[in-house]
Amino acid sequence: MTLFGSPKDRLEFYRREIHHEINNLSGRTNTYLTGQSFLVIAFASCMANLNPDWGPIFTLVMPVLLAMFGAFSSLSAWPGIKASCDIVEHWQHKQIQLFKCEPAIGPAYDDAPLFSSWESTYDGQDKALKFYKRSPWLLAGFWVILGGVALVIQLL
Repeated sequence: MTLFGSPKDRLEFYRREIHHEINNLSGRTNTYLTGQSFLVIAFASCMANLNPDWGPIFTLVMPVLLAMFGAFSSLSAWPGIKASCDIVEHWQHKQIQLFKCEPAIGPAYDDAPLFSSWESTYDGQDKALKFYKRSPWLLAGFWVILGGVALVIQLL
């Protein structure tokens, strides 16, 4: 007994899995970036505090704490985003192997490729996933720099 009736069924399954994981990845990344944008707003608000009584200590402590929280949340987001990217790459690999093993599903009836070379290579998928993979690291670095600048500004 086989799980798939035809190569087309297998391809449809792989495509559904890729689509599902891309949606998960997109949702995780959207949630993460939304949280980061709110942290940026809070950080800017803290830096703009002009209260004469407690403003100096507040602008010294809170922006640095928010920057540390932003960096920590970026590093915490990385494993989930990386796991989703790995799953997408896994199903993409299965799809590419299917294209190689079943040449009948590659070309269409007119001998033109049914799928572009971008869809059937690792290079195209890797380029598409770079934004997701880089975002947590770039924003963690951003928060470290921003926290350092906030500290230097307040201490000078």
